[in-house]
This record gives sequence, C-alpha cells and structure tokens, in this order.
Amino acid sequence: MKELKHLNKYFRKYGLKLFIGIIITIIARVFQLVMPSYVKNSIEVVEQFIRGEIAESAARNLLLEYILIIVGAALLSGFFTFLMRQTIINVSRYIEFDLKNEVYDHYQVLNLDFYKRNRTGDLMNRISEDVTQVRMYAGPAIMYGIQTLTLFVCLIPLMFIKAPTIAFYALVPLPVLSILIYQISRIIHKRSTVVQEFLSRLSTFAQESFSGVSVIKAYNLEPQLNGEMGTLAHEGKDKSMDLAKVNAWFFPLMILLIGISNLCVIYVGGQQYLSGEIATFGIIAEFILYVNMLTWPVAIVGWLTSIVQRAEASQKRINEFLKIEPEIQNEVEGHTPIQGQVEFDKVSFTYSDTNIEALKEVSFRVNAGETVAILGKTGSGKSTVLELITRLYDTTSGEIRIDGVPIRQLNLKDLRSSIGTVPQDAFLFSDSIRNNIKFGKEEASEEELIDVAKKAVVHNNIMGFSKTYDTVLGERGITLSGGQKQRVSIARALLRDPEIYLFDDCLSAVDTETEEEILSNLKKASRNRTTFIVSHRVSSAKNADRIIVLEDGQILQEGTHDLLVEQEGYYKELYMHQLSEKET
Repeated sequence: MKELKHLNKYFRKYGLKLFIGIIITIIARVFQLVMPSYVKNSIEVVEQFIRGEIAESAARNLLLEYILIIVGAALLSGFFTFLMRQTIINVSRYIEFDLKNEVYDHYQVLNLDFYKRNRTGDLMNRISEDVTQVRMYAGPAIMYGIQTLTLFVCLIPLMFIKAPTIAFYALVPLPVLSILIYQISRIIHKRSTVVQEFLSRLSTFAQESFSGVSVIKAYNLEPQLNGEMGTLAHEGKDKSMDLAKVNAWFFPLMILLIGISNLCVIYVGGQQYLSGEIATFGIIAEFILYVNMLTWPVAIVGWLTSIVQRAEASQKRINEFLKIEPEIQNEVEGHTPIQGQVEFDKVSFTYSDTNIEALKEVSFRVNAGETVAILGKTGSGKSTVLELITRLYDTTSGEIRIDGVPIRQLNLKDLRSSIGTVPQDAFLFSDSIRNNIKFGKEEASEEELIDVAKKAVVHNNIMGFSKTYDTVLGERGITLSGGQKQRVSIARALLRDPEIYLFDDCLSAVDTETEEEILSNLKKASRNRTTFIVSHRVSSAKNADRIIVLEDGQILQEGTHDLLVEQEGYYKELYMHQLSEKET
C-alpha cells in the first residue's frame, strides 16, 4: 500500500470527521447486535407459554417489550448507519475533490513537452476513473472495514460463549467464502485494470474523432472511422464480458455458503436440542441471525482487498504524473514588475521531443515600447522566440533578459501576467464570446469589451449573431470562421493591456483590407508597449520599428523596412513577390 501513503495528508486533514465516523460505525454495529438476543428471548417466551410455565398476559407483555426493543435497536442502528455514511462517505468525496484539484493543478504547471508525450484521453482517465477508484478506498473500504472488524471482535467471541459447538460449525464455511471471494477479486482486479486501460484508449480515440470531425468529413473517412470504432467497441465488449463472467460468480458463491452455514446451524443445533445440550430452540434462531450478520462482512474481506488493490494501481498511475517535476520552475516568490525591454543573448534552443535545433545563438535587443516584426520561412524559429519570451520553454544555452534581469530570476506569474499573446492557432473555449474575450481580464466592463472588439474589427460580426456577445461557441471555437477566431483572440489580448504583446501570425486568415485596419488599430493600442509580430506577410511587418529575418534558427537580416528593401536578400524578394501579387 506504499502508493496510497500519498493520501495520508488528506486523512490527517479530515481526521476529526473520520474519527467521529468510526465511532458512529461501532455504535451502529453494537445496536445491530441487540436484535438476535431478543429474537431468541421472544422464542423462549413462546416456548414457556406452550409448556404452561408463563401466563398468556405475561407472555404478551414480554413479547411486546422484546418487539419494542428489537424495533428500537433497529431504528437506532439505521439512524447511526445514516450518520456513518454522512461522515465517512462525505470525507471520501472531500478527498476525491482535493485529489482531483491536486492532479489538475499539477497538470497546469507541467511543461508543453509533457502534453506532447501524453494523450488527452489518458490524462482525463487518470483524473476521473483513477481518482474514483481511490475514493472507494478512502470511503467505502474504511467504512466496511470498520464494520467488519467491529462485528468480528464483538460477535465471534459472543457466539463461542453462548454455544461453542454451533459456533464452530457455523463459522467453518465462512473462511472458505472469504478465500474464494479473495481469489475472484484478484481476477476481477486484473480484468478491471485491463478494462480501465482500454477506456483510456477509447476516450482518446473518441476525443480525437470529435476534434477532427471536419477533416474526417472532408476526406470522407466516416466508413473507415466507423470500422475502427466498431473494432474498438467489440474489443471493449469482449474485455467487459470477461470481467462480467467473473463478477457473476460473486453473489452465487456467497449465497451458497450462507446456505451451508445456515444448514450447519440448523442441523448441529437441532441435534443438540434433541439431545438436551441446549435448553431452548431460540438459540438456533439467534445463530441463524448471527451467521447472516457475519456473511457479508466475511465476503467483504475479499472485496475490500480488491478495492485496495484497484486503488493502489490507480494511485500509482496518478503518482506517476504527480512525481514529474515541471521543467519550468518559478524560482522567485517576490513581486517583479515588468517594463518591457527584451534581450536575447546568444540564445540556442533544441526541442527535446524531436531533437530539432530551433534557434542557434540568436542575439537581439528590443527596448520597451518598440515594435519588432519577425519573418522567415516555415520552421525558421519564429514561434520559438515567442515561446521562450513567455517561458513556455527554457533556453538550451544563452540567456534571455527582461528589463536587464535574467528571465529565470523573474516571478513567473508576473512575467506571464505582463504578456498578451495571440497564438498562431487561435484557441477559443466552448463558452460565450463575451467570456472568451474577458478570459484576459474577467473584471472588464461592457464598454471595454466592445472597444477591444472594435479594435480587432470583430464587433460587427458579433452583433450579427442572434445572441451577439452571449453566443456560445462550439468546441475550440468551431462556430466561428478562422478569421473571426483570430480576431476574437486579438480582442482578448488587447483587453488585457499588457506590457508586452506577442502576435504569432495572427492575421493569416484575414483579408488584406481587414488586416490593414487591424494593424492600424494595433499600432495605436500598443503604443508604448513592446510588441512582437510574427508573420509571413511584409504588410504586417513594414511599419515595425525593426524587422528580424530568421532562417534555420539564425538571424539572416535585421533592420527597418526601408533598409531591408534596399538590400538583396530574403526580405526584398518576399516584398517584391507579395507586391506583385497585390497588383495582380
């Protein structure tokens, strides 16, 4: 159970509630033990009346008294059982809540390479299915374990005190039951683990299919995907059926062995009654109730073992992720305000997952308030520059300085809070347009919201929707066109009003006329703000204070638009080519 030690901090956190729940559990079981004795006493009263040892009125009064005690004990046992579930099971839900938050918070700080190596379906399965299995250990396993222990400690000695021979024969089948249930539970554990791992595959396949539905339809791949889904469904059915076949043995075995124990009690008790070893037939009825009270706890021993095994396996999968240390660490706790000066000093960077060297000793300096455009062919390292500024990655060698301070010596939260970024692939959440824009500044007023939407030239589009800003978007913003998604992302960044703007080819899906209007608005909005514009278009770069041309991770050209168009090279060729296209 070493993996489950991770939960000890939560047990300490909710220790008082757990302790109260355990005490209530013991009280509930003690009240349950009252009933069999009074059932025996009731039968003895009837026997005494039949033998004429007691008057009818006295017998009636005693029966009524015993029945009231039985009903009262049952009601109290039920009441305390309710309280037991309200404490222990509630604690397990609190632990589930805390553990899910812990896993999700850890997901948030892990670097991008982690998400490249792991599939979304598996990540979701660990935070849902695996945490659910752990909750079963933190709640039901503890609750039923205390119940079982209480009954064993109280009931078995009581049975041997009252009738040792009957107790022996009544309990003989129960260890056999426990062993069989344990063996079945081991098989269930193995097969349920297989089913759980398969669910991760199925979740991943479904999630990718839904996310890529436009590509699937465009390439007419529905029949192929349906076939693959059918194959997965049949595989899942076979694995689930293997599990169901084993589960089907659980209750029949339990009922069989309960029956054998009851037969043992009736036969041995009957023999002893006939021979005069026991004075009353009520003891047999009492032992039948004892056996039935013990059967489920005995069977549960194997089931609890299975729960612990499944929880151990699930917690191990969770711990695998929780033990991963994020490569990007916030090394500074204090507040570090950002002005906007950015300097790259011989920066090189290699992606660990592909081993591609994206930047090679790149050096430049951008003063606060300047606008810099970065151009280059695909794969030249343009987007990598922006990812390093936001510290999504750390440099392989060289140093990035913000306001003259090494970027690792800045508070990570302050750094990213001072940056407004518009990624190349605009990502929008399945929420209203209003909330997507306000994602950058939740407390923004309606006037601010409309103002940035107008600057991003998307306000008129939004007002054309039936619910305007309250229009709920599909997953990843699929409701909007590519250009609309980019402009909503630009509005989100503008609303934040940061010290540094990073625009990563964010106008690629916008027509030239709209692009010029947005660029004009951006120039006004980003005045006195450091701005990086990554683009393939000269039109997006020509008004920048400085233009950097990258090729194969190195700076090929650097200067103003007027200077670069006079030089032979990539920028002039690109400018002339795009100018001729525009004239055409």
